Amino acid sequence: MLRVVVLGAAAGGGVPQWNCGCPVCRTARNEHPELQSTQASIAVSADGEHWFLINASPDLRQQLTATSQLHPKQGQLRHSPIAGVILTNGEIDAVAGLLSMREGSPFTLYAHERVLAILKSNSIFNVLNEKNVKRQPIAVEKAFEPALPDGSPSGIEILPFEVPGKGAWYLQGKAHPAGAGGAGDTLGLRILDKASGKYLYFVAACAKVTDDLKVRLEGAALVFFDGTVWRDDELIAAGLGNKTGQGMGHISMSGEHGAIASLKGLDIGRKMFLHINNSNPALLHGSDERKTAEQAGWHIPADGMEITL
Repeated sequence: MLRVVVLGAAAGGGVPQWNCGCPVCRTARNEHPELQSTQASIAVSADGEHWFLINASPDLRQQLTATSQLHPKQGQLRHSPIAGVILTNGEIDAVAGLLSMREGSPFTLYAHERVLAILKSNSIFNVLNEKNVKRQPIAVEKAFEPALPDGSPSGIEILPFEVPGKGAWYLQGKAHPAGAGGAGDTLGLRILDKASGKYLYFVAACAKVTDDLKVRLEGAALVFFDGTVWRDDELIAAGLGNKTGQGMGHISMSGEHGAIASLKGLDIGRKMFLHINNSNPALLHGSDERKTAEQAGWHIPADGMEITL
């Protein structure tokens, strides 16, 4: 049985974003605090005792405090049920939380070599002593089973695969620590429970739904999918920025080539948007955008939601 906890569902900056007075942030801050959300991450477990984080958001400490499943075992002075962290990219949204795990508890960090090269090039990540935090490379299209602290199998199989996207924005115009070219900067994950055969997909960043991606997602019990913006020019139209969704490497929810239309008709058990930007009107209950998404079978999860497959 695969257990999943949504640690956070928001895009970078969370909801509300600290310096934003847009309609969503104002509503979340003043009228409907239930709309507040931390930055995107989930935790998965096959035994309910050992957990693996999918990405380590900047809000990780807050998320761990709010999630009882991830608290230290009662009666132990130092303990964590977190056996590993699996990174899907090198963006700040995905890696900054690692710095909140520097207190010496052992775990394994799984990431593509291109992402590991980014971490290695920045000395601040040396606070994660490699004697305690082993850095394990993962490869595109090569399934692996993350290990428990004693080295035994976890019962979870992870298959990383490339999705259309962009590398970390802070590296734009600079030499990539791993060199130019090559897949691995933006990954999706298939997460399978080896006992039941059920699986979910985690795709928090995706610029385009390809035919290959449709084939992969068909038959999944659960899909977490990039829901950053409702429309491609959302930030520009709202006066919040000068980048499009595509310019940031993210597909829109709506539109002819958006996620809702592109994934329509696929046999997917549950469809959930993740990595939702504070500018996205689909966050607001009762909005036309929210109604459209829900009528198409999509859900917007709340922080702390637990799902069992």
